Amino acid sequence: MARGREFLGTDYAIMGGAMSWISDRHLVSAISNAGGFGMIACGAMEPHMLEEEIAETAKRTDRPFGVNLITMHPDLFELIEICGRAGVSHIALAGGLPPKGSIDAIKGTETGTPAKLICFAPALSLAKKLVRSGVDALVVEGMEAGGHIGPVSTAVLAQEIVPELGKDVPIFVAGGIGRGAAIAAFLEMGAAGVQLGTRFVVASECVAHEKFKKAFIRASARDAVTSVQLDSRLPVIPVRALKNKASDEFMAKQREVASLLDEEKVEMSEAQLQIEHYWAGALRRAVIDGDVESGSVMAGQSVGMVKAEAPVAEIMAELVDEAEEALARKAA
Repeated sequence: MARGREFLGTDYAIMGGAMSWISDRHLVSAISNAGGFGMIACGAMEPHMLEEEIAETAKRTDRPFGVNLITMHPDLFELIEICGRAGVSHIALAGGLPPKGSIDAIKGTETGTPAKLICFAPALSLAKKLVRSGVDALVVEGMEAGGHIGPVSTAVLAQEIVPELGKDVPIFVAGGIGRGAAIAAFLEMGAAGVQLGTRFVVASECVAHEKFKKAFIRASARDAVTSVQLDSRLPVIPVRALKNKASDEFMAKQREVASLLDEEKVEMSEAQLQIEHYWAGALRRAVIDGDVESGSVMAGQSVGMVKAEAPVAEIMAELVDEAEEALARKAA
């Protein structure tokens, strides 16, 4: 983990996945205080909300933490400026290629304090393009992850990208990681570290509703399923979540939006926004309100390894101990 630790400035090269409504000041600071790297999920936050979240997180930890920004956010450059003024050390961009000028803005060539830029790479070709454009690190996230996902498994993506680009930039592997032995395996492959989200949802510091956490504890890996695209015209990115009534309601939402397209009552961009707003609202209902039936319980397939609520420090220690034991067995 040495390379990952150096890049992040942490004790362990374990990043917390940025999960909307979940990765806030409480969980992020707890992960950083436990020796990992917490990442604020900005999601659809307005600029003043992100500014407050960064300040409140900094009150709770003196360790490094980062901010995850969505490339399609209408106020992206203002959000970048806020991160710069606050001295955020690392920024992750999710949701596609960085918009023109965003890399320079993040790395401090125009305004604010320079930050290290992390981007997500769902394919080798995109990973190469990101490295050429000047990103400082990559997250390789497979389809076993929760939330919005790509079509390729973590193991395959890691085998494609880590040997090819691992010497050029630090690479963090994500998606379906629930035990330290898996962390050790990816480190041996050449990864600089890993990113986990699902394991931290049931942390005692996490603000998610008790019913949301209990749904994770009860679930098995096969309960975390992907959404289905009904109409090829709709730009629907698959979402992995625990199967419930919301899965059926999403089908109905797609049919409704497709009908609006047929009647030319909405443009394609508006159709995309309606789909994204559905997921944002459904996720909030589950996480904050505890509506785990009609809300979206986004979870990775590693949810089957989530057995009980525990403090972040205990979860982190267990992962690190398991990884060290696995590496020691291999060296013996």
